Amino acid sequence: MFSVKGHRSVVNKSKLAEAGESVDWFFGSGIMELGDKLGPILWQLAPFKRFNADDIAAFFSVLPKKVGGRAIQHVIEPRHESSQTESFVDLARSENIAIAKADSIKYRSIDDLTGSLVYARLQNTAADQPAGYSETELDRWAWQAKEWAAGNSVQGTPLLVEKEQPQARPVSVYVINGAKERSPAAAMSIIDRLNGGL
Repeated sequence: MFSVKGHRSVVNKSKLAEAGESVDWFFGSGIMELGDKLGPILWQLAPFKRFNADDIAAFFSVLPKKVGGRAIQHVIEPRHESSQTESFVDLARSENIAIAKADSIKYRSIDDLTGSLVYARLQNTAADQPAGYSETELDRWAWQAKEWAAGNSVQGTPLLVEKEQPQARPVSVYVINGAKERSPAAAMSIIDRLNGGL
């Protein structure tokens, strides 16, 4: 299953363990009115937020598994280099929280698959490309989405934790940043490739 929907919340608390009240406010703010249109919730950490295992574990513990009887799928996007650790991957995996796959020139992505879904943020669209990415890049993203759906991580990249048995996962690909005016064309081009059986 592929999706292009998603929702983002930036976490700026100095101690993530203190975010419980903000998380409760977020889920009580009306977002659940989206019903079936509600996709995975992306929690984006501030670029300066260093990895602290106890703090991350405490944050994960305040993220609700269900709200109003509806299962909630959480995604986390760490942007500080200190998160590139086995411990971070293990914590996310133990809580069934997906680590966002970020196509970013600023932040290195973690390629381990951790949650029951895959959430990719493609952030490098270019204004000089009619569909945001080159044809070759669009082919690669469509192919990678199919690999993720089959439970395979990014080919040729080192993983932080030993690879688990592949398991099929739904995939959400979110095109944002870069040349934002090209994002819709990039998303539609990837969907066309997926529908065409690439």
